[in-house]
Amino acid sequence: MSRYLGSVCKLCRREKEKLFLKGEKCSSNCTLNRKRGKNNPGQHGSEKMKISDYAKHLREKQKARRMYGLTEEQFKHYYETAERLKGSTGDNLLRILELRLDNVVYRLGLASSKKMARQIVNHGNVLVNEKKVDVARYQVRVGDIITFPEKYKTNTVMKKLIGKTVSNVLTWLSFDKDKLTGRVVSEPSMNEVSHIINSQLIVEYYSK
Repeated sequence: MSRYLGSVCKLCRREKEKLFLKGEKCSSNCTLNRKRGKNNPGQHGSEKMKISDYAKHLREKQKARRMYGLTEEQFKHYYETAERLKGSTGDNLLRILELRLDNVVYRLGLASSKKMARQIVNHGNVLVNEKKVDVARYQVRVGDIITFPEKYKTNTVMKKLIGKTVSNVLTWLSFDKDKLTGRVVSEPSMNEVSHIINSQLIVEYYSK
């Protein structure tokens, strides 16, 4: 599978907002806070260009895709799945993306970024309902119990992350820091997605 190997700061500059692709570093040392970060990346980044409706739709789709670390093919597959479900296609899409296992690990606070969360899952360090799952795209369901190795309790980085997640855990998730156990309490609400995403623009992009 193809991977983006360039600077992730360029992706934030292109979308003109923090996507937190580098975790806490984005809060303390963000390119967007510097003079050069105000422009798009590339030699023509400082030029002012009129933004068309198509460009607005494209940028919203690209922002969502980059936030969740997906290829175009993967993202389109999720959109087509959301389209087949009952209800709003845009809401269905965001719900599917939020329920990816790597995103749930990130949202539980056991990873500083989605890239780190994906690594944790891919290395086989996550159990769902007491079964090892090493596929980042695995879709969790309401009632699923997510557990982690005991070694995480003594890991310095994890201790710091766990201390923060207790007060920041979302309403659709629960987390027991002593047992290092997370639970999916309900489906995610649309006002608690990772970033503010206008899913209607994404729907309009794929409807063209």
